[in-house]
Amino acid sequence: MPARGSAEWKGDVPTGTGSFTAGDSISGGYTYKSRFEDGPGSNPEQLIAAAHAACFSMALSNILAGAGSPPDSVHTDAAVTLRIVDGAPTITKIALVTVGRVPGLDQDAFAEHALAAKAGCPVSKALAAVPEVTLDATLAS
Repeated sequence: MPARGSAEWKGDVPTGTGSFTAGDSISGGYTYKSRFEDGPGSNPEQLIAAAHAACFSMALSNILAGAGSPPDSVHTDAAVTLRIVDGAPTITKIALVTVGRVPGLDQDAFAEHALAAKAGCPVSKALAAVPEVTLDATLAS
């Protein structure tokens, strides 16, 4: 079954407002200011960041468990950068920062598994056109 979301925009871009829903419990509003000027509210890039962080955390947890090191937790923050490129708003960078609590695993192995998750998670694959995707993977002590 496909995942679904919806959005509606009312008015012109500088003064209008939008709203979105995703799944059963995610909804919000967005405006020009919330998207391009750090104003209050949400924006589509935050949804992309949350989707990427969620997918990556789940993919990494699956890889770790499959390698015999099930995690206690994997927490990921994602920051999506939107810039004007050639006159058009463009996602230019996604920075993933993940911290894992994985008993019995060393930092090098965790970093290797994190790279595999970055390459293999479905949202990472969907965002392959983003020119820069960075990863900072650390084991919690």
